[in-house]
Amino acid sequence: MTALLLIDIQLALQEMEYYGTERNNPEAEENCGRLLGYFREKQLPVFHVKHNSTNLSSPLHPSKMSNDFHPAVQPLINEPIFEKTVNSAFIGTDLEAQLKAQGISDLVIAGLTIEHCISTSVRMASNLGFNVVLVSDATAAFDKIGYDGNTYSADVIFHAELANLKDEFAQIMNTQTLLNNLTN
Repeated sequence: MTALLLIDIQLALQEMEYYGTERNNPEAEENCGRLLGYFREKQLPVFHVKHNSTNLSSPLHPSKMSNDFHPAVQPLINEPIFEKTVNSAFIGTDLEAQLKAQGISDLVIAGLTIEHCISTSVRMASNLGFNVVLVSDATAAFDKIGYDGNTYSADVIFHAELANLKDEFAQIMNTQTLLNNLTN
């Protein structure tokens, strides 16, 4: 069985000044919403993950309004929410146990950001034996300053992460291709 795993689609990850000077894929949250709509329509399992930073100055700290879910992916009462304080959706949660208890073997993963919680969770999901599809246009990256002092654009970070995850940890598809494949 296939489930949708939406990771850290929270208001905070639109705050440019905290995470970097640029973010790619401004439509990522809306694409997550499209995926969510499809899974709900087909009555397929949906799981939400929320990051609760332990850093008081982080926009993802639970005391901040920006810790809330993005309006495009507001969970329904019957959709489980897993709260975490680290990059992996599987550490400190019972996500793995709940997925396996429901006979889920395939995960469609989308959310924010690819260089942090998405990459970590995709790698762990694969290592735990799940077949993973990462939805490329339903995730995004921020620019980074490297160890060498150079700035690496959000697109460079994004495409490097996709290249690292491709084939070994996940199949990579965009939203429309995935929806077409699920429909056929």
